[in-house]
Amino acid sequence: MLEKVFKAYDVRATVPDPLNESVARRIGYGAGRLLLEEAEAAGRTGEADRRIVVGRDMRPHSPSLVEALKAGLREAGADVIDVGLVDTPFIYFAVNHLNAAGGIQTTASHNPIQYNGFKISRHEARPVGMGSGLDRIQEYAECHEGNGELVGTESDMNLWDEYRVHVHQFLHPDLISGARKMKVVVDASNGMAGTFMPRIFGDVPGLEITPINFENDKGVFVHEPNPLVEANLQQVRDGVVQLKADVGICFDGDADRCMVVDEQGTPVGCDLLTAWLAKGFLAEEGGASIIFDLRSSHSVSEIIKESGGVPHRSRVGHVFMKGKARETNAVFGGELSGHFYFRDNFFADSGAMAFAAVVSSLLDCGQTMSEAIQPARRYVQSGEINFETEDKQAAMDALVAAYPSAEADMLDGVTVDLGEWWCNVRPSNTEPLLRLNLEGPDEATVNEKVNEVSALLGVRVEE
Repeated sequence: MLEKVFKAYDVRATVPDPLNESVARRIGYGAGRLLLEEAEAAGRTGEADRRIVVGRDMRPHSPSLVEALKAGLREAGADVIDVGLVDTPFIYFAVNHLNAAGGIQTTASHNPIQYNGFKISRHEARPVGMGSGLDRIQEYAECHEGNGELVGTESDMNLWDEYRVHVHQFLHPDLISGARKMKVVVDASNGMAGTFMPRIFGDVPGLEITPINFENDKGVFVHEPNPLVEANLQQVRDGVVQLKADVGICFDGDADRCMVVDEQGTPVGCDLLTAWLAKGFLAEEGGASIIFDLRSSHSVSEIIKESGGVPHRSRVGHVFMKGKARETNAVFGGELSGHFYFRDNFFADSGAMAFAAVVSSLLDCGQTMSEAIQPARRYVQSGEINFETEDKQAAMDALVAAYPSAEADMLDGVTVDLGEWWCNVRPSNTEPLLRLNLEGPDEATVNEKVNEVSALLGVRVEE
C-alpha cells in the first residue's frame, strides 16, 4: 500500500485507496522520526527543534488526513504546531519563522479532487524527495503499525499577520499606499489562493482584484486546478479582456504555482516571465545569480547576462531548483511549471510572492504586460511533446549519436545544442515516456527539427 503513495517529490494518491487515515498516521510517524533524527544529528536540541509545522488545503478529506498525520508525528515524539487551512508556501514561512524541525502540508496540488497527499520539508524548509529523505520516511512508515503512544504535544497557531508582512516585502510601496492602481483578474482555481488572496491582498488600496473561483469549501473544481493546461486559463483570459485589466493570474490548487496572462489575454511562458522579473532583481543587486530550469528559452540566460546577472541552469523539479538556488545564493529563479523561487523567501517558491513581484514589476516598468515581455520572445518554442518508448535510454543515446557535432550534456535527460536550434529530452519518472522541448529561430525550423527528432524518440502522444 505504501509504495503506491510515495512519488519522486512527495506523497500523493487517491483517497481512500490507497491513501487513507491509517497510511497517513504511519507516514506521520516516518516523517517525524526522520526530522527529529536530523535535528539531533545537527546538534539542534532546543524546544523549537522538536516542533513540526502542519497545515492543510481545502480538499474534503484533508481534515481527517491531517489529524491522522499529527497522531503519527506525535508518536515519533514531535511537538506539532497546526497552522490550519493554508497554502503550501505558508508552511515554508512557518517552518523558518518558528525555526522548526520541518513542516508538512496536506495537499495534492493540481490533481483532481479525489487525490490528496503530503509535501514534506525539513529544517529551513529544505525539500525532502526520493534520495534525499523521502525513501527513509517510507522505510520507517513500513515498519510502523501506527498505534503507539502520543508522546509529543499539539497546539494551534495563527501566523497570518506575520505571513502577510513577509509577503508584502515583495509588494510595491505605491500599491500598499494606494498612490497608484493596478487592475488584476485572479483565478484561484477553487484552491488555496481563494484563502490567501483576501487575507494578504484583499485590502491593499492599490490593487483592484476581480476574483474568479475563490470558493474553496465545496469540494468542487470549476476547472482542473492546473494552470499549465491552457483550457484552464480560459476564464481568466476572458476576464482580463472583458474588464480591460492590466494582467491576469491563475493559481494551482495549493497556490505554490501560477500562470500569467497579459492584457490581451495571451498566456506568458514562465521562462519568459523569469527573464523579465530577473531584470528587476538584478537592477537592485548587480552580479547576482538567477536560476532557471534547463527547458527554458535561451533568451532567459541571454537577458540575465545582459542585465548584469549570472545565469545558472538547473534540473527540473523543486527539489533540484531549491538546491541550485542555495548552492549559487540565487536572488531569484523560475521554472516552466510556474514555480518561482526567492532568496528572501528561504530559497523557496511562492505563488503569493510571484503575484506581488509581477504586479510590482509591471507598475515599475510603465509598459503593458505584452510590451514588457516582448523582448524575451526572441525564439520559437515547440512546447512539451511526449513520446511513448519502452527503452528511454536507447532513444536518448540515438539522439546524441544523430548529431555528433552538437554540444551535448546530460544534466537532466539529454540536451543537444547545434547553435541555430537546440532541444532537451527528459524521461518520465513513472511512465514509458520521453518529453521533448525544442527551440529554434523560426517556426519553419522548429517544425522541421521536431519532425526530424521525433523519428528517434518513439510514438508521439497526441493531446
